[in-house]
Amino acid sequence: MLAKIKELLQKKPGLKAKEIAKKIDKDKKLVNSFLYANPGVFVIDENYFWSLVVTSEVVIKFEANKWVDCNSFETSINNSGSLFESKYNSIIFVVPEECSILLETAARLLALCNQLVQKDKAIKIDFSNCKKTLGYFDRMGFLEHLDERVNVIPKRPSISGAQIYQGNSNAVVEFGAVNPKNSNKVLINQLIDRFIQQSGNAYEIVASTIFGELIGNIQEHSKSSMFGFAALQKYEGKGKHRKHIQTIISDSGLGIAATLKPSLKDNYPYLYKLRNDDDFELKLVTAVFTKGEISRFGSGRGLGFKSSREQAAKFNARLSVRQQNFSLELEYRDGEMTRVIEKTNLSTIYGTHLCFDFFVD
Repeated sequence: MLAKIKELLQKKPGLKAKEIAKKIDKDKKLVNSFLYANPGVFVIDENYFWSLVVTSEVVIKFEANKWVDCNSFETSINNSGSLFESKYNSIIFVVPEECSILLETAARLLALCNQLVQKDKAIKIDFSNCKKTLGYFDRMGFLEHLDERVNVIPKRPSISGAQIYQGNSNAVVEFGAVNPKNSNKVLINQLIDRFIQQSGNAYEIVASTIFGELIGNIQEHSKSSMFGFAALQKYEGKGKHRKHIQTIISDSGLGIAATLKPSLKDNYPYLYKLRNDDDFELKLVTAVFTKGEISRFGSGRGLGFKSSREQAAKFNARLSVRQQNFSLELEYRDGEMTRVIEKTNLSTIYGTHLCFDFFVD
């Protein structure tokens, strides 16, 4: 509830409790009690209109003493509402003690920070209490692709660990830039070779399909001047967690729904008729990854997702798709999709952020 009300009041300050309750579909008494219980966040005037307490800085602290996955990450940033539309001039991300960040989570954080500084926000990432994670980010090339305007505490290393050790580990491919204006063949080949090395020759088609098609999509559909990026890491299984290879491909472009919308009326009328639904973009992207053969050209190429999805199904992978304000997680078993998890009302991150987990134990 906190994130929904904050986002609402960021867009339209000065609402009464009954208006807020109606817009977020909650009971008025519950909303009213919640507003009064959070005086550090919400303020009421003499006419009973609620607004956010004005502040120029927000601190977003990730969870300590654990692996931070995307669920934890999204909860942390959601509690501050939409960072792009907020009045915050300064945003500080705090990485606390013993906070280990998964590759997929790091990719979302990297994209978010780079997009925020493009909007003239002052961004800081504080690793003071977790220099181990700062070292990991340096080694993986995160800092190389982090906009120079982002302030890193205690400081950025003078020499990039990714440059020093690049290629020395068989378990990783460091963050590599995806240029929307070229074919990115060197990076694609690096990712394919390392994936096959860690999984076996049976995965050759999987790797070629995913990296070739999806990185190619950025060049063809992104329409962004910002570089995308891709990376790979193998995680050894411990306890209930299985051994798997995690690969991420990320861009800050238009997003899947915006790319497809112009073609719907002529080519996909069954989707076009849903255009006024509140969750239209979610339905559209879900259709892309469950039905396939949907393309802005109407040719059935499906933005390259059809073949990649088929490979994910063949090898019982997990696929996550993060869009501007929602995400999908698809799980496959025995060649069939077994579960789709939808998450809505997420804090804004522009573009398309894909992650494949292939279990190789």
